[in-house]
Amino acid sequence: MLIPSIDLLNGRIVQLEQGERLVFETDDVDGWIARFAGYALVQVIDLDAAMGRDGNDALVRRLCRALPCQAGGGVRTVTRAQALLDAGANRVIAGSSLYSNGGVNIEAAQAFADAIPIDRLVAAIDSRGGRVVTHGWKTTLDISPEMAARTLEPYAGTFLYTHVDTEGLLGGINVAAVRSVAASTSRKLIAAGGIRSHREIDLLDAEGIDAVVGMAIYTHALA
Repeated sequence: MLIPSIDLLNGRIVQLEQGERLVFETDDVDGWIARFAGYALVQVIDLDAAMGRDGNDALVRRLCRALPCQAGGGVRTVTRAQALLDAGANRVIAGSSLYSNGGVNIEAAQAFADAIPIDRLVAAIDSRGGRVVTHGWKTTLDISPEMAARTLEPYAGTFLYTHVDTEGLLGGINVAAVRSVAASTSRKLIAAGGIRSHREIDLLDAEGIDAVVGMAIYTHALA
């Protein structure tokens, strides 16, 4: 399944290459709501909230009311996760808050699992160079994405794996890396990171893996 991504920054929809260089931006929110209205699920990430700044709460609520969304960005507490669900999100994505001291924070993961139905909690696993990265991909942990998936499996119903090495570059995702993470868990896996073709999406779908696509949609590169 193809899951379009809506990333929010300064009240606008954006796409960033490698999480840094601005490639695309627009304030035509209604136009993109209409564009994505037929999808079963849309991913909404509040980049401002993820960076610890004032977020785009009103815009997130607007998108979650209009579209079936899984929402994330700055979900550091159970209270924030519940607020996104209350705003209309189908599922909530927790990322950096699930890790600490070089590995998985079991206490934090348990707190999320106790408060959020497991089928509505998505655990993010971002990986660069074969190691999990957190806090905007700035901190590298001494843990593999496969180990993260195995450790977090009891606490989340879905994993969102982002292959940061290829994210935003439109060169295609590392399918072998995705398969390795998928083999590490029985949970549903969503993959992201440079996907640019329907062939990749279909290949992943045939293996039961959903695909988040952002840059290739907004730059009309999806082949």
